[in-house]
Amino acid sequence: MAGLYIHIPFCKQACHYCDFHFSTSLNKKSELVNALCKEMVLRKEEIPGPLQTIYFGGGTPSLLDAEDLQQIFKTIDDHFEVVEAPEITLEANPDDLTEDKLKILAASRINRLSIGVQSFFEEDLKLMNRAHNANEALRCLQLAKQYFDNISIDLIYGMPDMSDSRWHENLDQAIALDIPHISSYALTVEPNTALQKFIEKGVVKPVDDAIAQKHFETLLAHMEKAGFENYEFSNFGKPGYFSQNNTAYWTGKPYLGIGPSAHSFDGNTRSWNINNNPKYIKAIAADTLPIERETLSTTDKYNEYVMTGLRTIWGVSLEKIEKDFGLKFRTYVLQQAQKHIEEHLLFLDDDRIVVTKKGKFLSDGLASDLFILNLS
Repeated sequence: MAGLYIHIPFCKQACHYCDFHFSTSLNKKSELVNALCKEMVLRKEEIPGPLQTIYFGGGTPSLLDAEDLQQIFKTIDDHFEVVEAPEITLEANPDDLTEDKLKILAASRINRLSIGVQSFFEEDLKLMNRAHNANEALRCLQLAKQYFDNISIDLIYGMPDMSDSRWHENLDQAIALDIPHISSYALTVEPNTALQKFIEKGVVKPVDDAIAQKHFETLLAHMEKAGFENYEFSNFGKPGYFSQNNTAYWTGKPYLGIGPSAHSFDGNTRSWNINNNPKYIKAIAADTLPIERETLSTTDKYNEYVMTGLRTIWGVSLEKIEKDFGLKFRTYVLQQAQKHIEEHLLFLDDDRIVVTKKGKFLSDGLASDLFILNLS
């Protein structure tokens, strides 16, 4: 089984915190869709087995129209094997999800929406420079539920001036809407973003890690009480609503990334496309793949497995480490984990090393402590 990721590099406006690749000009949208389809044809042999998941990410994929979607799905059907009931997700912004747009999406093969709500409060949305307002956030979800059962929303915590009560209200609103999947992220300050510049100039307060940790603990408590399972650090799903696409990434399954800046993984090699729309379109038109590739070493694979595994409820399997990397790696990871087990940040669950509730907010740091630079 494998996944297909399609990057749609267009947005109506730039969010202040975002460092993803996108353009606010839609002038080349048709050319870009043509290039996406051609890249799929050029690379169809790279991915093994049938597609289990198809994911439209961005950017803002909800800017695609019915004809764009039809063209992309026809290309997929003509050149890839797809399982009988694939998970097909489209990321969407609330301001795009009018009832007419939802009807178009529901009439397509898309069966899951991931909606970038981020907050139900106007002041938060203005700080982030989101294209939608609080009323649109609420209204689009009420509409979307009439057409889709499998819906995820994104929420951001740890923002400057976000009070504890406002974060509580955000979570209460999401739970009241009966949305079955929530992805929630701490606001991070990425280099060369508008947010970084605003903080440097004193226009916006710096991000406070202590506040983010407190909000994360509130998030865990609210989600657990509402019947969600925290199956990955930032992801919470009701039973039957875990993201198949995201789970595939975290468990090391292969995926093919199509479009400018998209990444791919085949088990041994990572590759990524150029992050420039005109150069991407020109290269694909000339039957050239604008790709860089990196072959992963055994150490790279081990470190990535530890990093992703510790973020999930499935943890890190000692049996898998010994089978894939050797006994030295198993011995090493157990030795490194021991002090964190004694501090109740990690625990052994049969053959798996798993992060405790106490250790969850520290999971990336814990993983780095289990990394190796070289093991002879």
